[in-house]
Amino acid sequence: MAKRILVVEDNDLNRKLFCDVLKAGGFAVEPLADGRDVLVRAREFVPNLIIMDIQLPNISGLELIEALKGDPELRMIPVLAVTAYAGKGDEERIREAGAEGYLAKPVSIGPFMMAVKALV
Repeated sequence: MAKRILVVEDNDLNRKLFCDVLKAGGFAVEPLADGRDVLVRAREFVPNLIIMDIQLPNISGLELIEALKGDPELRMIPVLAVTAYAGKGDEERIREAGAEGYLAKPVSIGPFMMAVKALV
């Protein structure tokens, strides 16, 4: 059975790219543009990994990671944060929130797939 990945990315082009690359890699993918739906979709889809953009409209990816890690049902799902925030201290802050992986945008396909495979 294919590993399931929830892709949370508000940018249409990035979301499509991530999903296309993951599907080509044999993963079952659920795209999500609105972070407010993450907890509900994570319960329904039961992903093996969540790829989380940090800068989302309405709610920050940091808040979502903290909410996921604070939920007994969802806390074991690894999170790969993908963000344009690549300043000093950003990775540390994102990892402290609970993300197991971190990639700065723009993302290259090779490192992206290596990070995904390391977490599923």
